[in-house]
Amino acid sequence: MSIRVFRFKSLGILFGLIIIGCIVASAAAAKTVTLTYSSFFPPTHIQSQLSDQWCKEVENRTDGRVKVQYFAGQTLTNAKQTYDAVLEGIADIGTSALAYTRGRFPIMSAVDLPFGYPSGQAATAVVNQYYDKYQPKELDDVKVLFFHAHGPGLIHTRKEPVRKLEDMKGLKIRSTGYSAQVVEALGGSPVARPMPESYQSLQKGVVDGSAHPLEANKGWKLGDVVDYVTCAYSAAYTTAFYVVMNQDKWDSISAEDQKIIEEINKEFAEKHGKAWDSSDMKGIRYFLNQGNTMIGLDEDESERWKEAVEPVIEKYVKETDGVDEGHIETIQDILKDY
Repeated sequence: MSIRVFRFKSLGILFGLIIIGCIVASAAAAKTVTLTYSSFFPPTHIQSQLSDQWCKEVENRTDGRVKVQYFAGQTLTNAKQTYDAVLEGIADIGTSALAYTRGRFPIMSAVDLPFGYPSGQAATAVVNQYYDKYQPKELDDVKVLFFHAHGPGLIHTRKEPVRKLEDMKGLKIRSTGYSAQVVEALGGSPVARPMPESYQSLQKGVVDGSAHPLEANKGWKLGDVVDYVTCAYSAAYTTAFYVVMNQDKWDSISAEDQKIIEEINKEFAEKHGKAWDSSDMKGIRYFLNQGNTMIGLDEDESERWKEAVEPVIEKYVKETDGVDEGHIETIQDILKDY
C-alpha cells in the first residue's frame, strides 16, 4: 500500500513538473517576436547585405527575443508596394525609396532635391537629421527605424555623351521622384522606372540614359549598359531610403528590446551611409573597366548645371504645403559640415 502511494505521489510530482515546464516554455515562446523584413535590393548588393546584418544583430543583441527573417530582391514585396505592405502587415519591416511613391512623402522629399550632394554619408546625415527636426506626419502611421541615402546622383547615357547642357535635349532618361524634375530642368525627358527595371530599359533602348549614383554601375550592373557619365556634382541629387516597421509589431516588442533596437538603428544608419560611398568607388572602377567614359565639367559649365536645377528647389518650396525656406536652409546647413 505504501509503495502504491509513493508511486502515485511520484507520478503526481512528475505530471506537475511537466505542466510547469510547459507553462515556462509557453511563456518563453510568447516573449519571442518573429518579424519579416522586405527589401528590393538584390542579395548581392552591399545595402542588402547590411540589411541582413541588421537582422542578425537584432537577434543577437536581444538574445533571440526578437528574430527577423530577411527577404531580399523583391521576393516578399516589390519596391513600389513596400510601404503599404508594412502598413497592412504583409511585411513587418520594409525598406524602399521615398521617391518610388511620388507625392506620398512631400515633406521628406525635400532631401532628394539637387543640393549638390558630395557623398552618401552627407546625404544620410541630412535625411536623418531632417526627419528628427521636423517629424512630418506623413510617416506617423509606421514606426520609423532610420533612413539612409546614396551619394551624388549623376546623368549616365548610352551612345550619346553629354558634355554640356545642350546635349541633354531630347534624351530619355530613367529617373524617379525629384530626379525626374532634375532631368527635365536639364533639358532631358524623364522616364519613370524603379531601379530594378533600369538594366532592361537601358539594354533594350527604351531609355537613352539613367539618373543614378556611381555605385549602381556595379551594384545593379548598369555599367554594362551605359557608356558615359557626366560628373556634374554641382547639380547632384540623392535618393533617400526609409526603413520602417509596422506600428503594431513595434508595440509588441518589450521596452527593453525597443531600446536595444534603437541603438542598433543609429549604428546602421551610419554604416549604410558609409557603404554608399565605398560602393561608389567600386562603381567607378567597374564603370571604367567596361571601357566607359567619365566626363568632367569645367567651372563655367558646372555653374550652368547648378543654375539650371535651382528652379526645381524653388518650385518645390512654392508648391509643398508645410515647407518653407527654413527647411531648405536646414539641409544646406547640414551639408556645410561635409
